[in-house]
Amino acid sequence: MTYIDTYYARTVADERRRAPLSGAETADVCIVGGGLAGLTAALTLARAGRSVVVLEARRVGWGASGRNGGFVSPGYSTGLDAIARRVGPDHAADLHRLSVEGMRFVRRTIDELGVADARPVHGIMSTLRYDGADELKAHRDRMERQFGYALTYMDRDAVQAVLKSPRYFQALRDPTGFHFHPLNYARALAAEIERLGGRIFEASEAVSAELDGPARRIVTAAGSVSARDVLFAGGGYTDRLVPSLRKAMLPIATYVLVTERAPDLIRTAIATTDAIGDNRRAGDYYRLVDGGERILWGGKITTRTAEPRDLAERLRRTMVSTYPQLAPLKVEVAWSGLMSYARHLMPQIGRLKPGVWYATAFGGHGMNTTTIGGITVAEAIAGTSDRVRLFAPFALDWTGGPFGMAAVQLTYWRLQAQDWWRERGAAA
Repeated sequence: MTYIDTYYARTVADERRRAPLSGAETADVCIVGGGLAGLTAALTLARAGRSVVVLEARRVGWGASGRNGGFVSPGYSTGLDAIARRVGPDHAADLHRLSVEGMRFVRRTIDELGVADARPVHGIMSTLRYDGADELKAHRDRMERQFGYALTYMDRDAVQAVLKSPRYFQALRDPTGFHFHPLNYARALAAEIERLGGRIFEASEAVSAELDGPARRIVTAAGSVSARDVLFAGGGYTDRLVPSLRKAMLPIATYVLVTERAPDLIRTAIATTDAIGDNRRAGDYYRLVDGGERILWGGKITTRTAEPRDLAERLRRTMVSTYPQLAPLKVEVAWSGLMSYARHLMPQIGRLKPGVWYATAFGGHGMNTTTIGGITVAEAIAGTSDRVRLFAPFALDWTGGPFGMAAVQLTYWRLQAQDWWRERGAAA
């Protein structure tokens, strides 16, 4: 099983393949899923001296962890105020601090492991497509006052000096957040886990699970792993191995393209190395790659899991609607990927039963929460902290099955209509 054709797969630094599981293995912890949540948990446990086996159905970083936009910044898919309404302001603040810690762990790990091929570039702009200076300034002040986290306000002239589109108004710039090559990072984590004695098996889909008793047992087509603790970290590709996990997430498709090389044309539109995301629900997010020679552009979400035949053209139209001067720019590669979403729009991180853990529903959160999910579960397994309890209020709520999928799609269309109406008023 190879990677699907993406920009990241074309530029991956470490192409080694790992053997499938064959025969019986034992470990302190078995992790099902070789994405960033599972790999971060494995790394944290291996550093703590625990024996770890990772089972990946395809290849390390094959899913959303290795084909996303590559943005790393604090926060969750739902806002701080919505979290506070559910758990209270102090609890919400603790959760936000975890998201900052997750971001900083990724950046520190890149440096510690010398992952030059992760290519981190600092700076993320969160832009508005309507006039909203006061709300941005209020958010900037709140982040500084409550968390000591510095954001820079950019007025419309400053934004349009670097984003040459009439669509944009003001922005907040995060100088600490960064963007990077997520697949190269995932592969580097895997290599470090193995250096520390962890075992990683690819092409090793878990087909059954025995989760009761003093030892849990995960079975693949050609082998099995017995472990005291098991962590399920399958993301948008979670199957029905553990029904309560599958019923609590919705697989949502998102889409990304990378353009041809055209640095001179690209400079007529985008004159910054910052990554850019707009304020709309499921809005556009993009950044320059290959030293500014190409654009990586993502956006749109749907509940359909099949990739549209005209995927590249759909995304290109969105890009050109923002930057008409890019109309001649061609798409070189486009792809989709499945994210897992929970109904409450928070990650699902915790313990299902004694010795059985989960870390999933990271859709829309970025790389910071996959990371902190892996860390907090690993700490709970190792007995070094109980910070994983902070996620307990965001439980495995049933999504409603096919009715839930329909509701999500209808909600997305409603939000799109609201965005369109607000932008129409801003343009008037």
